[in-house]
Amino acid sequence: MKSFIQTLKNIWKIEDLKARILFTLGIILVYRFCTFVTLPGIDPTQLQALQAQTAGGIMGILDMFSGGAFSNASIVALGIMPYISASIMVQLLGIAIPYFQRLQREGESGRRKINQITRYLTLIILVLQAPAYLTNLHFQLPAEAFLIQGRWFTVISTIILMSGTMFVMWLGERITDKGIGNGISMIIMIGIIARLPESLFQEFAWRLESANLVVFLVEIIIWLVVIGLCIVLVQGVRKIPVQYAKRIVGNKQYGGVRQYIPLKVNATGVMPIIFAQAIMMVPVTLAGFAASDAASGFVVAFSNIMGFWYNFVNAILIVLFTYFYTAVTINPTQMAEDMKRNGGFIPGVKPGKKTVEYLDSIMSRITLPGSLFLAFVAVLPAFAYVIFSDINIQFVQFFGGTTLLIMVGVVLDTLQQIESHLLMRHYDGLMKSGRIKGRSGT
Repeated sequence: MKSFIQTLKNIWKIEDLKARILFTLGIILVYRFCTFVTLPGIDPTQLQALQAQTAGGIMGILDMFSGGAFSNASIVALGIMPYISASIMVQLLGIAIPYFQRLQREGESGRRKINQITRYLTLIILVLQAPAYLTNLHFQLPAEAFLIQGRWFTVISTIILMSGTMFVMWLGERITDKGIGNGISMIIMIGIIARLPESLFQEFAWRLESANLVVFLVEIIIWLVVIGLCIVLVQGVRKIPVQYAKRIVGNKQYGGVRQYIPLKVNATGVMPIIFAQAIMMVPVTLAGFAASDAASGFVVAFSNIMGFWYNFVNAILIVLFTYFYTAVTINPTQMAEDMKRNGGFIPGVKPGKKTVEYLDSIMSRITLPGSLFLAFVAVLPAFAYVIFSDINIQFVQFFGGTTLLIMVGVVLDTLQQIESHLLMRHYDGLMKSGRIKGRSGT
């Protein structure tokens, strides 16, 4: 405890780090304030039906990602997910279209152009999602909830919703530039954490009322175990399996230990889950958020986040996106060139094309168990829902899945950045036993 207090004092002594932390907290407060500002023309006392709709299912995930703004009919109700969807599309285009491939190789100038294209694409997605959200409001809320009627309400509210998402995106970029941590991920995590205390308290109250506190304790123990699994998964394995690692060495030794290439079983962090989640929301969005009885069985099935088909397709998408994102972030050609430039080699493998092929084959093999493990943790809430059939639907979402992995990943990433500032100025890090390992590929 004494060491922890000293670490906090050290953080406060570093002016740049203190300023970044305070700036990040200020931006978070602004964002949280916006989630409670209702759209002009809607009576905030008439939102019970909308809040009941977001109590579970995929609407609950949308509400969680938006920090409760969705159920509050807020000016930032669409949250950051349209930007995430646009980012996915741009990265997919980077595989198929040579123009985007050239931009990715152009360094900082190419990154700026890609960011600009992503913003434009976000606006296009918002043009589709904002009216769909408003349509859902008309189905869910009574007529007296709308203080303004007609086409003007739709036009004005669409503009406000689009502006709200762009403002949230701007807040995230400010955190990344002047704050601590990855801004977009931080905003998603804050929305998730905002729901955790309420969900935990509701589950405790329910178990207390039904005299099942033992079940509640079992749930908490399992939850803590899953958090441990998420930490292992997000940090990943720092070295590749022994049978491969023995072959990938350099011709130099440091302290009698040969240096291995730091390939990881999970080199993508939580990004495949975020990508898959964004794709899984598309059917509901296209159906106008499944707002009426006319919703097809397909949409209903994919709105049930505890159902078989939702989790099965979600797991498949996570595996595919893990391979995709690994291919985007890990460049065997660049690795081979760096090895050659630094005098490294792989015994028994010729430099150049053969080395690239060898590294690529190893990454394909070690990515498979990582992707399967990631998919398993992502669908754990469905297993928890089957085991504890009367569990609170909001609390069960924290048994792994998107929510817990994002929370763990962002927290570790932020702590890693804080520790880097401390070590840079010759202070002790946050962990005496070793450096904190953050995410990679975000």
